[in-house]
Amino acid sequence: MPDTLRFLLQIIIIVAAARLTAVLLTRLGQPAVIGEILAGILLGPTLFGWLAPGAMQFLFPVDSIRPLNAVSQVGLILFMFLVGLRLDLDHPREHRRSTLFLSITNIAIPFARGALLGFSLYSRLAPPGVPVTAFSLFFGVAISITAFPVLARIVTDLGLLSHPLGVIALTCAAVDDAAAWVLLGAVIASAWTTLLLFVLYIAVIVAARPALRLFDPGPDRSISHGRLAIVLVFALISAAATEWIGIHPFFGAFFAGVAMPKRNEFVAAVTAMLEPITLIVLLPVFFACTGLRMTARQAGLRVWADLALIIAVAIAGKCGGAMIAGRASGLTWRDATALGVLLNTRGLVELVVLNVGLDLHIVTPALFSMMVLMAMVTTAMATPLLRVLIRPASPAAVQS
Repeated sequence: MPDTLRFLLQIIIIVAAARLTAVLLTRLGQPAVIGEILAGILLGPTLFGWLAPGAMQFLFPVDSIRPLNAVSQVGLILFMFLVGLRLDLDHPREHRRSTLFLSITNIAIPFARGALLGFSLYSRLAPPGVPVTAFSLFFGVAISITAFPVLARIVTDLGLLSHPLGVIALTCAAVDDAAAWVLLGAVIASAWTTLLLFVLYIAVIVAARPALRLFDPGPDRSISHGRLAIVLVFALISAAATEWIGIHPFFGAFFAGVAMPKRNEFVAAVTAMLEPITLIVLLPVFFACTGLRMTARQAGLRVWADLALIIAVAIAGKCGGAMIAGRASGLTWRDATALGVLLNTRGLVELVVLNVGLDLHIVTPALFSMMVLMAMVTTAMATPLLRVLIRPASPAAVQS
């Protein structure tokens, strides 16, 4: 089959499967991203390769994965830019004092528990040659991450955007994820020189924030295609810079988004232009590439026991830590539990971290598969529990 025809068939199948599973899962009250991740897993060896190995080899031969992976990386860069664009750490000023303790606790407790778990699993699950420190710290980051985009969607659909609990959850997630990306960058830096260059890069991006306001045409003018092109070029240059430094390019895209102007109309306009193609086409390709790398079918009893342990530590770290911190901050046990459930969502952002770990051979394919399943479980449990814990401001189900 010609390469172009195979590539087009792959995109058609991936997008169609992602849309179908997203619709099915939203009807079950789950975020659409759970269905899209599930589609990627089902298209891999876990199901499709098991039921029809010949068809999978025909549609997804090994030599055809590289073009798909390149497309998925573009989608990932655009997605992380949009995540950074939505982060406004200066906005919720009235909640800074009440969320500072929560934010610190919500990154410190799960990071420490994850690092300890990584240390205990190192002898069995770490790839050969990976230092125990790098493996443990990577585990800490993977456990402590929160999926800010998924969390924002859940908060919006449950009518909690103006609710103090929703504002606190979003603020904590924003601060914690920014800290987690910096920690991840430090963990995967292969040398002090790389780390120093990364710190210097962040300093340059922060210093450039005032100049980047020129990208915003102001309230009386729309975002032209030319201005959007300049924004995209800046994001890609930033991604290329971190790739050159030796850190994954999505870091550059993320911090480029963080540095962008935060006027609501500007953020909404750029998001409206970039988000549809990113979410509908490019990210499902990323999920499919993730699914093609999974090896869940080969799991034995010990692997399932390890998976149960990882899920338990992940929930205890994020949900349990946030509950304790929330209660200490004056929230009721009900609200503190709801806050813990919200901050325990991982979803797509966790997949980003895990793919970086697999690319750098910090985790094995088997451990990668377990961590992907952990991300799905901790995200899927959020909406059903929140419907019990929270009375929404307006009746809403989590829609796509």
